[in-house]
Amino acid sequence: MSKRKSGLNVHGIILLDKRLGVSSNKALQEVRRLFNANKAGHTGSLDPLATGLLPLCFGEATKVSALMLDDDKRYQVTIKLGVMTDTGDAEGQVIEIKPIPELSIEQIQCCLEKFIGLQAQVPPMYSALKLNGKKLYELAREGITVERAPRQITIYELHLLEATFDTLTLDVTCSKGTYIRSLAEDIGHDLGCGATVTALRRSQAGQFLLKNAKTIEQLSALTNDELQANLIACDKPLEKLPAVHLSEQQAKAISYGQDIDIESQKSESDYRLYADGLFLGLGEYGINGKLHPKKLFNLND
Repeated sequence: MSKRKSGLNVHGIILLDKRLGVSSNKALQEVRRLFNANKAGHTGSLDPLATGLLPLCFGEATKVSALMLDDDKRYQVTIKLGVMTDTGDAEGQVIEIKPIPELSIEQIQCCLEKFIGLQAQVPPMYSALKLNGKKLYELAREGITVERAPRQITIYELHLLEATFDTLTLDVTCSKGTYIRSLAEDIGHDLGCGATVTALRRSQAGQFLLKNAKTIEQLSALTNDELQANLIACDKPLEKLPAVHLSEQQAKAISYGQDIDIESQKSESDYRLYADGLFLGLGEYGINGKLHPKKLFNLND
């Protein structure tokens, strides 16, 4: 018999401004304890070196966390030129130091332009990707390096914010699956001196912005009612999907897993389902031309 989970049924999303030096999971557990929530998850981890926006999902909102992983992201990153580490960031061991050539702003801009658009990126060894059930960073810690297949990513925007003799500060908007550490290393390689990440801050994830996030200290100072008021509705990340409003009878059928006939502009996307203003979950049209439940939410607990 499985052990009954302790805690409260908390449903919604919290935007956390993750602090430096903690893992995403530790940050999640700290906020989870504030809510005494029995179910929680995050939407794509940030390295301990990284700070900034980390959306946290509680209760039924965890059902949309996988969809949020697909969201585009925006970062501000500082990279140090002339230094390469085994992890691609300042937490790793230095493996090579190279002289830094004299670089004009025009040369740097020309370099950055090469990385805008669709491209193949090789994931770093220090990543959570798995090979035969083992995470790559676990292999890396054992001194094992394996070949990694390139993955298609897109850099939508890449702006130079500041440049010194040995550092670049960049603003990056990118697709899911982009490793900023790998991007920094590739930029350093193109400039002929190598590079590693020294600071990374996520400022946007999908529709959510860092300016609306709170630190753990700010959340800890809130009352329980104030914490609840900061929860974002589970269907907020799904706003781009078309909505279908069901009658009481249709909602009952959907809740039983039944298909229903409904007049609606059919599309290949999922649909948000509502009844009396309550979000029920996601539906989709089947090959029979009827709408059927795909993922139902229970927000009544």
